[in-house]
Amino acid sequence: MTLADPNALPDDLIKEGSDASFMKDVVEASKTQPVLVDFWATWCGPCRQLTPALEKAVRAAKGAVKLVKIDVDRNPAYAGQLRVQSIPTVYAFVNGQPVDGFQGAVPESQLKAFIDKLTGGASGDSDIEQLLSLGEESLSLNDLGGAAQAFAQVLTLEPGHEKAIAGMARVYLADGDADQARQTIAMAPADSKDPLVQSVRAQLSLASAAPAGADAELEARLAADPDDHQARFDLAQARAAAGDLAGAVDHLLKIVAADREWNDQAARKQLLTVFEAAGASSEIARDGRRRLSSLLFA
Repeated sequence: MTLADPNALPDDLIKEGSDASFMKDVVEASKTQPVLVDFWATWCGPCRQLTPALEKAVRAAKGAVKLVKIDVDRNPAYAGQLRVQSIPTVYAFVNGQPVDGFQGAVPESQLKAFIDKLTGGASGDSDIEQLLSLGEESLSLNDLGGAAQAFAQVLTLEPGHEKAIAGMARVYLADGDADQARQTIAMAPADSKDPLVQSVRAQLSLASAAPAGADAELEARLAADPDDHQARFDLAQARAAAGDLAGAVDHLLKIVAADREWNDQAARKQLLTVFEAAGASSEIARDGRRRLSSLLFA
């Protein structure tokens, strides 16, 4: 499966425009969302300063506004109609009409204020929440392509969004690509406290610790000796690495019940990692913690 690039921009957020596409890209598009038009040219020094800053400001608006860039040397018609006399010139279109604008390279703070005035300070947070919900729903349905697309769009609107990073990593995990999941989750801060980020890191830790060998061999050892704690511990690790966190909890709790101090409390410590991988609010973690407490404090 080919997953969406988390750094790719939506096709219509920032685009190169032309006289031929001006009606569609600017006039019609502005009837549903404000559109900025950046009139520029390759030889224009101030344009090379403004355009990157303008693109950054549009991304920071998190989807509240679009940007269309028009090279006036190649596309002079609408620049002439709008009486663009110097470049860079930026016009803002709303409901098919130019409503505001400015000339020259301006500071980033002024760009932000210009966009905030145009959009009423819309941040796009609701869009991000909707996309995150869509990603989670797609994951729950095993629609990995849909989940990847939703999380990638969040990262386009807000690069570094920790929940979206964790979402993309979980997509790769579900697709069996632990290496890509590990690279993706590395995009989150090392000291991240986000529960989803911590969950993914715990899942990767469990996967990397899985012992070599088949479950059948470990189960045979346990059938011969139910007190073989190492075999039970290895089987718990294998179950966790395969995604059977509930099964891993059951085996680890059996070790704690039989000998809580075994191997420097390895079973109890591994339980905490499994709970983190499952998510602190998950039924697996809540039930497992209750059972563990009853064993430790009985």
